[in-house]
Amino acid sequence: MSLHFELDPAVTPDLRDGLLALWADVSNAGGAVGFVPPVTPDDIRPELLRHLTGIAEGRIRLLVGRDAEGAVAATAFLAFNQHRLMRHHLWLYTVMVRPRQQGKGYGRALMAAAEEAARGFDGVEALRLTCRGGTGADAFYSACGYKEVGRIPGAIRVSPGDDRDDVHMLLPL
Repeated sequence: MSLHFELDPAVTPDLRDGLLALWADVSNAGGAVGFVPPVTPDDIRPELLRHLTGIAEGRIRLLVGRDAEGAVAATAFLAFNQHRLMRHHLWLYTVMVRPRQQGKGYGRALMAAAEEAARGFDGVEALRLTCRGGTGADAFYSACGYKEVGRIPGAIRVSPGDDRDDVHMLLPL
């Protein structure tokens, strides 16, 4: 089974609820997407609303992967760099695949779809992302062609006594 990807889908209540459910599932499975378990969709809602505001303002694009049943199974947000001297780089963040569907190649498919989308944006020369050290995400992104370009030791405090590196990665297009 493969995913069907859509860039900039209409943000309907069903999509919003699917994004909230996916984000909660990923967070509760230990995914490094801005939260530490346990969380509920209501905990995530304010952050999703910030993302959706960015979409409405034209600063952010949404890439959604749906499974054969049409359910949201993967997503990534692509944010235009707001600094006038860095507009040739695009940020990729909140990259998620539903935990029960991991191991099927969906993550690699999502990263390839994000790269394809970025190549379609005028003037964009690279994708940038950050990830939480100690999760294996940096190895995954490296396998997708990204190179580590910086690391801030202990910048992410998951819990008292559990500080993780903030790993910066880049994919030239």
